[in-house]
Amino acid sequence: MSKPDSISRPVSAVLGLAGGLIAGALFKQTWKLVSGQDDAPDAGDVERGWVEVLAAAALQGAIVGGVKAALNHGYLVRRHAGRSD
Repeated sequence: MSKPDSISRPVSAVLGLAGGLIAGALFKQTWKLVSGQDDAPDAGDVERGWVEVLAAAALQGAIVGGVKAALNHGYLVRRHAGRSD
């Protein structure tokens, strides 16, 4: 039995997919704004320095985490508001 405030698997999958798309777009735009570069570095990019690669990874992680939390929390708040206990 799941907790009353847990997210079902299908809803979680949809939110995860939507969140990934939203976070990816936000990260690309944020990276362009912050760095002035079109492409963000990744861990395999040996032409970029440690600071740049780690800064991009930290920014991407923060955006992904924020989007995931916003979508999950929004879903649960809306679901809870519609419940008549």
